[in-house]
Amino acid sequence: MAMTQEEVFNKVKEVLTAALAVDDDEVTREAKLREDLGAESIDFLDISFQLEKTFGIKIPKGDLMPENVFSNPEFVQNGKLTPKGLAEMKSRMTFADFTEFEKDPDINKIWDLFTVDALVRYVMTKVNV
Repeated sequence: MAMTQEEVFNKVKEVLTAALAVDDDEVTREAKLREDLGAESIDFLDISFQLEKTFGIKIPKGDLMPENVFSNPEFVQNGKLTPKGLAEMKSRMTFADFTEFEKDPDINKIWDLFTVDALVRYVMTKVNV
């Protein structure tokens, strides 16, 4: 049976409160995993593992964060994604909202794409197939 977005959100919220030791009222759909919830690189591995376990899904390496984009000079120049790089990221990260990022595609701001809502949308693509 297909899961609703609200059901997925509530389970993602449980995963994030446990993995990041944050209060559940901090886990809003708009919250950025790194900036607002304090996630570090190592936390993303734990979050991926917990999402797999919680939802019975598989998250392939490079699925959430595309690999080989930032080292490609066609995709990154002067610390910013090129139009071609932005198109590549958007095609691979269909679950992320690029609206704000597009205004200043600085690769240091890539983590801003990882919001709670982006995780919910990603999981929805995996559980409702």
